[in-house]
Amino acid sequence: MEYTEKVAEENFTVIGEFILLGFSELPNLQGFLFGIFLIIYMIILIGNGLIVVITMVDPTLQIPMYFFLGNFSFLEICYTSVTLPRMLTNLWTHNTAISLMACAIQLSLFLILGVTESFLLAVMAYDRYVAICKPLYYPLIMNHKVCVQLVVVSWIAGIPGQVAQTYKVISLPFCFNELNHVFCDVPPLLKLACGDTSAQEFFVYAVAVLLGMVPFLTILGFYLKIITTILKLPLVTGRRKAFSTCSSHLIVVGLFYGSGIITYLIPKSNQSGIKKILSLFYTIVTPMFNPMIYSLKNKDVIAALKKLLVQILA
Repeated sequence: MEYTEKVAEENFTVIGEFILLGFSELPNLQGFLFGIFLIIYMIILIGNGLIVVITMVDPTLQIPMYFFLGNFSFLEICYTSVTLPRMLTNLWTHNTAISLMACAIQLSLFLILGVTESFLLAVMAYDRYVAICKPLYYPLIMNHKVCVQLVVVSWIAGIPGQVAQTYKVISLPFCFNELNHVFCDVPPLLKLACGDTSAQEFFVYAVAVLLGMVPFLTILGFYLKIITTILKLPLVTGRRKAFSTCSSHLIVVGLFYGSGIITYLIPKSNQSGIKKILSLFYTIVTPMFNPMIYSLKNKDVIAALKKLLVQILA
């Protein structure tokens, strides 16, 4: 047993950088992929940027629901900017090397912002719960001070746990440096580690359950209460309006958690291609569609966007 551990320790070398394989299996499509991802990134920046602006300047949107939506859109810009610019650079320059420190920074920011998204989605669900289930107390419960506190907690809640998780993963002894992924993430990094990584995997699961699944289960709890309340409403039009204010949020929750849960709950899966697609789904595709999901079903957002465009073009 001691001999085996010694051999494992002697075989690994200190790795100072990783090679992100990304889409190396598609050498003839590098230019095409660069163009596609550049267009997607511009759509994310413009779409979410417009949501941020209108929720700040339009007087009709100065209510808690749109305050949270503006923060969520800003978060999506930050979340995407952690991974997508690096992917674009790699596709353009064909230099896919990333230093250990740069990988650690990217991983840490990616994990922290992922937790922020989970908590912010839970906060938005709580806002809808109070608005629908306790409408008379809504102005009192969701006052500006409470809204700011909820947002601040959402932004900082994941920092200690995810910084610790990043340190645990990055400080592992690595036997290989070819990272079969499009950015630095926990599951593909664990595959490169030497020896037994069960302790690190347990820590990943524990943090994922605490900072990911707890907000998800909280969201489900709020929406069970919301649906129960809506079904008790006497008028069909009232039910329809209440459902319409929640449907956009539910779609976003489904897209984010659906792909994220599949990716993180099967860390030993060998289906790297599927996992790459899923990671792109919740880091790029979902942020791209969020502004459309929220605006197409919301007359106030559409009206505010039209007013802003008129002012810009005038």
